[in-house]
Amino acid sequence: MNTILRISFSPRGQASESHRLSQRIVALLLHKQPGAQVIDHDLGNGSLAQVDGSYAQSQGGPVDVSSDGSIVQSEDLIGELERADILIISTPMHNLTMPSALKAWIDHVVRVRRTFNLTPAGKVGALRDRPVFLAIASGGRYSGERANQPDFLTPYLRVILGMIGLKDLTFFSVQGTGSSPDALAETRARTEEELQTYFSTFQA
Repeated sequence: MNTILRISFSPRGQASESHRLSQRIVALLLHKQPGAQVIDHDLGNGSLAQVDGSYAQSQGGPVDVSSDGSIVQSEDLIGELERADILIISTPMHNLTMPSALKAWIDHVVRVRRTFNLTPAGKVGALRDRPVFLAIASGGRYSGERANQPDFLTPYLRVILGMIGLKDLTFFSVQGTGSSPDALAETRARTEEELQTYFSTFQA
């Protein structure tokens, strides 16, 4: 493990629960590999533009016909992803699914002929698999006995990341952030236990 790429998608930045959770993941990874380089990107502030018309035209045809605009940014994001040994995605759950910033990043990096190929058997990922950790925060609860809302986020992430070759996914979450302080403290403690158990046997 040489490079850890963490991308954060909360509009609350470092004050967010998902960022705090991802920080614990980074710390536990660095405990395993102190010399690893951590590359941080905060894309929750709206800095990542949506894909443009020339990108869409390229994706809709048999070859890429664009060499500027969104394709340039897409290539930068994909190259960064290719160089990472571990990926951490830090995101809130917004309206039962993902924030728009995360969807914009996905649209940039899920690209035909670049990160997946069309074959007679369907879409096949072109990226090297590696550990991907997903740090998710949600105001309600979407899993467990006290779940009170559906989850359209984690199933989608499993499918879309798997489509480009990233299948080694591990999810951690802090749910019920809109609950009472005592309930939030309880779920934070439970998540910390899950982190400690997982990383006690994780091989970097």
